[in-house]
Amino acid sequence: MSKETKYVIIGGGVAGLGAIEGIREVDKEGEITLVTMEAYPPYSRPGISYWLYGKLDDTTMPLRDDSFYSNLGVTLMTDCEATSIDTKAGTIKTKGGKDIPFDRLLIATGGSPILPPIDGAEGLDMVFSFTTYKDAREIGKKRDKIKRAVVVGGGLIGLKAAEALNNIGVKVTVLELMDRILSLAFDKTAGDLVAKGLVEAGIEIITEDTAQKVVSDGGKIMEIVLRSGKSVEADALILAIGVRPRVELAGGAGIDVGRGILVDERLMTNIKDIYAAGDASEAYDIIYRERRVTPILPNAYGQGKQAGRNMAGTDEPYEGGLSMNAIGFYGLDTISIGLVDPPENGGYDVLVRLDKENNIYRKLVTKEGRLFGAVLVGEVERAGIFASLIRDGVSIAGLEETMLSGEFGHVHMDRDLRVKRLERR
Repeated sequence: MSKETKYVIIGGGVAGLGAIEGIREVDKEGEITLVTMEAYPPYSRPGISYWLYGKLDDTTMPLRDDSFYSNLGVTLMTDCEATSIDTKAGTIKTKGGKDIPFDRLLIATGGSPILPPIDGAEGLDMVFSFTTYKDAREIGKKRDKIKRAVVVGGGLIGLKAAEALNNIGVKVTVLELMDRILSLAFDKTAGDLVAKGLVEAGIEIITEDTAQKVVSDGGKIMEIVLRSGKSVEADALILAIGVRPRVELAGGAGIDVGRGILVDERLMTNIKDIYAAGDASEAYDIIYRERRVTPILPNAYGQGKQAGRNMAGTDEPYEGGLSMNAIGFYGLDTISIGLVDPPENGGYDVLVRLDKENNIYRKLVTKEGRLFGAVLVGEVERAGIFASLIRDGVSIAGLEETMLSGEFGHVHMDRDLRVKRLERR
């Protein structure tokens, strides 16, 4: 691409960061502008819980320092919301009325928090979402006023919020509508092991129930009434049931959207030179062999980087997303990869190893000798090898017991597979 090529990236998450790096691998000269509605440059979104209890601070939250953007010639526009896209004119309009021209555009608008309707919650100061740095900072400003908090949502976001609050001395109750926590990312056994550790740390977990009403007095939260009729004392409510793809900007510009922004194998939308990546995109998934929204950090970065390379002139297919969740709670590390709860009639085999006493659990989901999913709790080393085996679609026949034992490594892989894995790095 020529020096005059104008690249615009909407969104300040890891997909946008990946796009910058992808573009610069191919085009060293083109103009890059990153537009984000947030007040901060790209930061570690999973890190907001660590910031809340002091493990990270304002200097360690950014994913890259300021010199990264200046050295790569990136114009960083924070506190700048894109409100519309004119696909024919090749411009985006910002909330302040400014028009920004582009030759190649990446839409990486991420997700917006799902806010369930709860009677009496609207307008109260102590009701928070927990998906952005700003959310964490708002809670941090009022931490001295929070003695008891209810967290709605027992998924990854909600549990990290609960852990952070518990670590700063708040009495926390987690409400999960399903019959177990982590139901989307892990299986029941893994969820139960995590729940055990959270309860031992002092966090209350209530399943098969959720918040129905907030009882307040003069704007101060007094208690949360549950659907079951029970009530929980609280002075803060955290809404953390998940995010939905932010597709309104794309849809308003005539770009095809489903659950997310639809992209082809090059991560381009139905409109030439406009791409999408990250939590807002609906891209190919290697397990399900169809386009899916998979809002996890590694996929967002990988999509962003590949989209950036293609924006800059390469013509490389995106290899596909793979669901992979890695998270720890109070010293218990957990990882899930691919398909963790296979359908009973799908022809899958499930192999498990469980050591409850030492909080160690391993699960393999296989079909016709291939690995389709894995869950690792306690012993999570070499998880990257498991992910590679799933991506490469190679046979693991005869290796299952070794993989369950925790001793599996490169030495157990045949030479061709070891070489292939090294080439992927």
